[in-house]
Amino acid sequence: MSGQEPIRTCVGCGARAPQRGLRRFVAGAAGLHLDGARRAPGRGAYLHVSPECWLAFARRRGPLRSLRRSPAPAERAALVAALSAATERGEG
Repeated sequence: MSGQEPIRTCVGCGARAPQRGLRRFVAGAAGLHLDGARRAPGRGAYLHVSPECWLAFARRRGPLRSLRRSPAPAERAALVAALSAATERGEG
């Protein structure tokens, strides 16, 4: 096993960063939800732990290649609210 850390792309700002510095979320049947353990089934994507990236993600239109779908604006807003709440609880 090599000592290299996985690099992922933030779907908010588009910057590449080590996986441990990003929050993973997945697209499931019930919409977008956070994946704190990084093991939930389904297509996943990553966001920085930064409100600027969250807002850029919420404003973005069109499909996300990593999720292979185009989340509705309401789904994006709900995910941003969940990220904000998790950060306030100290989970981020």
